[in-house]
Amino acid sequence: MIWSKMKPQLENFLAPVLVGRVEYLSTSYRYSPEKNGQCRIAVDNKKIFNMKDGTTGIRWYLSEQDIKNDPAVMIPLSEAEIEQIRKETGGKVPEERLAVIASDRKLLAYAKGTMAAQVTLSKTDFNKTADVFLSQPIEDSLASKDILLNCLALVDRRVGKKRIMDMEQSVRMKHPIVQYFYALRRGLK
Repeated sequence: MIWSKMKPQLENFLAPVLVGRVEYLSTSYRYSPEKNGQCRIAVDNKKIFNMKDGTTGIRWYLSEQDIKNDPAVMIPLSEAEIEQIRKETGGKVPEERLAVIASDRKLLAYAKGTMAAQVTLSKTDFNKTADVFLSQPIEDSLASKDILLNCLALVDRRVGKKRIMDMEQSVRMKHPIVQYFYALRRGLK
């Protein structure tokens, strides 16, 4: 689908509180194969999500170590995860270290997933992803590992306030850009 037809469809799906605040922009260069164009989402006329530019206000990670050392990343642990570490170690590890081991494992999995999502995103064509978003159920976009699909779904009017509130725990495990759009939808931004 061409951008001039896709943009109005995306804007029609915006949640009423975000109409006029969120703007989709896409440019492409037809005769220049080395230039992929730019795709971005602006909020209140500020570039928030720009796939080709690192100057946005959202933190984009360069390595898994950046993620592991970021104090803003808070990984919730359940008692079941700690119990699993206790079983794996056979009770040979002191109790105070079990939570540290479980946290480190979960943080490493989160870091690998975040880096994989960023790499995929940088190779993704905004228009192709937006076309997928428009053609699939909203539940699939919310459950997807694709950052852009998550962002588009979070600002969608088909996602009600109750569902947004119920997603609080799962959004903590997503990329900071997804967390930003979650906070925007909740009215925190």
